[in-house]
Amino acid sequence: MTYFCARKQRLFIISLNNNNMNYFNNTSKRCLTIISIILISFGNIAIGQTGVVYGKITSSKPLPIAGVNVLINELSVETYADEKGNYILTGIPYGSYAVEFNSEKFIPEQAELIVKSETTVFNKTLSYPVKVLEQMEVFGIKEKQPDKLDAITRLPLLPTEQIQSISIISEKLIEQQGNLSISEATRNVAGVYTYATFGGVRESMSSRGFRGIPVLKNGVRIHTDFRGSGFSTDFSGVESIQVLKGANSITMGAATDLGSPGGIVNIVTKSPKFKNRGNVSMRVGSFNQFRPTFDVENVLGKEGRVSFRINGAYENIRTFQNIKGIGQEKFYINPSLAFRPDNKTEIILELDYLDDVRAFDPGTVNMDPDNLTNSIYELPIDRFLGFRGNNAIQKTTTYTARFRRDLAPKLYLRGAAYFADYNSDAVVSSLKALDRNDNLGINTFENSMYKRSIGKNSSRHDKSMVIQMDLIGHKIKTGIFKHTFQAGIDYRSTDLTTRNFNSLVVDTINVTNGVSNELGTEIDDFTLTDTQESTTSGIGVSAQEVLQIGERVRLFGGVRFGTSNSYSPLANSNVTETFINPVAGAMVKVWKELSLFGSYTNSTNPRTAAYLDIDGNPLGNETISQFEAGIKSSWFDDRLRFNATYYYITNKGMNIRAAIENPETGLIELQNYYFQGGNDERKGVEVELVGRLLENLELIIGYSFIDAKYKDHTTFVPGSSPNGTPDHTLNAYLNYSFENEVLKGLSVGAGFY
Repeated sequence: MTYFCARKQRLFIISLNNNNMNYFNNTSKRCLTIISIILISFGNIAIGQTGVVYGKITSSKPLPIAGVNVLINELSVETYADEKGNYILTGIPYGSYAVEFNSEKFIPEQAELIVKSETTVFNKTLSYPVKVLEQMEVFGIKEKQPDKLDAITRLPLLPTEQIQSISIISEKLIEQQGNLSISEATRNVAGVYTYATFGGVRESMSSRGFRGIPVLKNGVRIHTDFRGSGFSTDFSGVESIQVLKGANSITMGAATDLGSPGGIVNIVTKSPKFKNRGNVSMRVGSFNQFRPTFDVENVLGKEGRVSFRINGAYENIRTFQNIKGIGQEKFYINPSLAFRPDNKTEIILELDYLDDVRAFDPGTVNMDPDNLTNSIYELPIDRFLGFRGNNAIQKTTTYTARFRRDLAPKLYLRGAAYFADYNSDAVVSSLKALDRNDNLGINTFENSMYKRSIGKNSSRHDKSMVIQMDLIGHKIKTGIFKHTFQAGIDYRSTDLTTRNFNSLVVDTINVTNGVSNELGTEIDDFTLTDTQESTTSGIGVSAQEVLQIGERVRLFGGVRFGTSNSYSPLANSNVTETFINPVAGAMVKVWKELSLFGSYTNSTNPRTAAYLDIDGNPLGNETISQFEAGIKSSWFDDRLRFNATYYYITNKGMNIRAAIENPETGLIELQNYYFQGGNDERKGVEVELVGRLLENLELIIGYSFIDAKYKDHTTFVPGSSPNGTPDHTLNAYLNYSFENEVLKGLSVGAGFY
């Protein structure tokens, strides 16, 4: 016969027969069967209304499933199944509960448990093994919130439960496609495109017609330039990339970047998962690429309350010109530590460091003497117009500290502190037409002749900080309602120092002939011409409520009160702005597989007192309004997911510089005052299809249409589109995994953008 007994929710199985007694003990300790049963019985009597729940977890084959996490979230009680799939829970009060079964190898499932006696047998069969789809899903794992997504949304909701368009690019998809840059990875998300790469040094991303949307790492800005210039990163430490389209003002604050109303890209680094595992890889490729990486994680101590993880990479590669001494070298390291002092508390500490040195590429030139048509010179692949040693250097360090403390079932306190330190410096090459006629603004002869200069690009030191504290309630029941809410405060600050230098003319070249890449030694030192410092900070108080009515309706509401303070020592000016941003929306489940949603929010562009009207009065902040509507759906037992979103973003209250026609010359002349008006409009549609056509054939398809126009403006031509905005984007990716014995483990993927 077989008995079960428990100690600290760890499982002991004792098999007895007439001849001997064999002990099996998962914790390497033994317990006496009779004594344990007596203790459990007395415990139940003392408590009055509690029982023991035990059972076995198997697959549909059936085979036991080890390591399954068995969780009663309402009671904050959990345990893990042993190697034979057995588990036990003790001290469970009489009543009805939802039990969650979470496994890495199977899709998580829930089941209703009724406890009404001292012992309850509760077996469970997990029917749906996790395939590659779970890890490559653009929208993330449906049953699990992506790590650190709450740094952006501040709510414990899945991407499918949000009224916002959210796409998650997972580590598995990044690995499958061999992505090494943000632009490569985000091609899997409809409507996200590259604005600029700045000579191959940084990546600026755009979305919904807004240039330079903020690119964050673990929820904090790295490069704080308002134009969204971006930064370099290494993908060996990336766990996922989260793309949140549209305004995020209620959680992120004011739209200080040009691209803020268009969305956010958040790079999430790897952190401990309380597993023992590790891998080492080597990538060798074109242009002498040499890239070793490693990722090691280990659970420390007998109690298993501490987990340590470290991953890193080194890369050395030449540019596509494949010229010796012109390329990229970088070193990356990402250690992290997780600590669970008790069953209700978790603390995670992370460090992320990157040292990136890469050649700056000045590109090619336009051969049209009038500079009116695109006569771009097709530079031979082996020709580089810059100098050897003209490199951009970026050093990025981020620090992250997070904690969570459960206060009661479904109620917890969440805190996080994010710090970033970004240093960049560069010596770059530039080209200028040899004989430039300043009156005509053209090169009057020898269109292939150019003066070549070098400049010490403005060095930059960004220091950024974000501190968040939230009280979170997750699906708390009151009658027919379920409440998910957030109430919190955050503080954000950036300190920026830039230093500018002069540029030096080096030589004159003919771009159509052989070009030397050697920089002579007789070059003067650069001269510091300007130093600028600025500090910005802000405090935000936000509250959000998601009210679920029955199983079909969710109502969303929230508001943020924020402040923005900017200080410039050079101008000795200090400006403080305040603003309020609401969000409201609803999601209705039409049937099990299909939900409709709609929302309204706005974002604030703080304006300083420098924007004065004709009477000398400040115009105040700009407000950009956003409407979204769409569908989120899943089909064929969640094998395929189809999502479509329509958005309408408008700014009809811009602070526009006045311009008046001069009656004598007929020219439009800008004035020294501003007015509120204009119409800057973006609207479009985004469609994404993700899933499995077959068990071993996955697909990702995305399409976007962007209609972005300056409707009424004095600076931009009415009817024209914002710089670099495509009307259409289309992306597709297929991945096939072989299942026969000879080729098992091999997969082939292909895609286009």
